[in-house]
Amino acid sequence: MIDGSSLQALLEAGEFVVTSEIGPPKSADGGPVREKARMLKGFADAFNVTDNQTAIVRMSSLAASLFCIQEGVEPIMQMTCRDRNRLAMQSEMLGAAALGVRNMLCITGDHQRFGNQPESRNVFDLDSTQQLMVFRRMCDEGEMWCGDSIKVPPKMFLGAAANPFADPMEMGIIRLNKKVCAGADFIQTQAIFDLDRFREWHRLLVSKGLHERTHILAGVLPLRSYKAARFMADKVPGMSVPDDLLRRMSNASDEKAEGMRICLETIDELRDLPGIKGIHLMPVNWESAVPEIVERAGLLPRPHARR
Repeated sequence: MIDGSSLQALLEAGEFVVTSEIGPPKSADGGPVREKARMLKGFADAFNVTDNQTAIVRMSSLAASLFCIQEGVEPIMQMTCRDRNRLAMQSEMLGAAALGVRNMLCITGDHQRFGNQPESRNVFDLDSTQQLMVFRRMCDEGEMWCGDSIKVPPKMFLGAAANPFADPMEMGIIRLNKKVCAGADFIQTQAIFDLDRFREWHRLLVSKGLHERTHILAGVLPLRSYKAARFMADKVPGMSVPDDLLRRMSNASDEKAEGMRICLETIDELRDLPGIKGIHLMPVNWESAVPEIVERAGLLPRPHARR
């Protein structure tokens, strides 16, 4: 069992990190998680294990994280506020730490109306900032939120999400600052297609010194088709997809190849921005693209593989 977070060690050593995603199946079969872990091993430093993504029931992120550990890849376990009260959150944090999970991403979670059981009730006992506060107290002070001591406190590298494209942008920076103050060690952003708007957000981030207080991982998502790009532009809340990108995808003779080129161009631009400590690569059912993207972006071998 690992002693601490490899992701944390790499970031603190100044390495440009790569994180990606492994989505649990809508099944009680752990085989698909193991297969993805084997395929992606060595192409990213840690992998988000999503938690009932898009409000659709899937294998628990905790169980899938354990499968990842068994396959030798480091998970970043997601935990949504939508599905748990503070009792369940703290209980699952203890269980995850006991099983060897060393990274946790605190997120609100997609609203249940977007899923296939919209009549279900959400919880939202805490929001993601309060969730960070609870987990930070557990890890650093060895106490439950109620003040009870923890005999063996969890060791966890805590992360949160940020959307650079939400309006008003200044309010988003205020929310991000609250998450950092609450204990976010790293931040993964929404997928970036609109580089001009992202640079504007980045300037605000740097002006507040937030890039020096947490590790920013910029989100990138390879588009498989014009239809996917159009869906992102029209249907995904908080997403900004420029018209020129849509035209590129629409006019492309090979849409997958064009989506790959756009993704690589975006990574190249992001690497030059101060305070961007890595990328978070979101393949969205295109996991087979991850090895090629990482290789063509010049991000191989990964630091842990060089050691």
